[in-house]
Amino acid sequence: MPRLLASIALALTLAGCATTPRTPDTTSVTFIVIRHAEKVDASRDPDLSPAGHARAQALAASLGERELAAAYATEFKRTSQTLAPTVQARGLAITPYPAGQPATEFAARLRAAHPRGTVLIAGHSNTVPDIVAALCACAVAPMADYEYDRMSIVRLDADGSARLDVTRYGAPSPAP
Repeated sequence: MPRLLASIALALTLAGCATTPRTPDTTSVTFIVIRHAEKVDASRDPDLSPAGHARAQALAASLGERELAAAYATEFKRTSQTLAPTVQARGLAITPYPAGQPATEFAARLRAAHPRGTVLIAGHSNTVPDIVAALCACAVAPMADYEYDRMSIVRLDADGSARLDVTRYGAPSPAP
């Protein structure tokens, strides 16, 4: 009988461990860096095209229920429009940053402001690779002008080590 009680107690203890909610990771920060979605034309500050709005929705869907600590977009409409579905679903404001700010300065600002959590950043084909490289201290491939589906995920651990994962979201970017 004592063995049976011990077995039941062990089973209940293990079952309790299996259902215990995971504690959020508070020792690292994740930066998700994307380029704005497809634009309606080549003017200086265009809106998103219908394909761009679809990609913005795809971004929100790809992030699912992921909690965000902050969201950043340049002063151009297309970057904030790309983040809009994601931030609206979370009741989060977009923090603007100047597109021309040097990537190393912007990355330092991000790291100082966000020691943990997940931060979403929208930039441009000529700024995203430099921002990602400055965040991870690693080599990053250039971004073609027609590439809209790249999502760079930089995770900085508490010890300062960085990992870069590059994935795709939404419809594949059409080749020229």
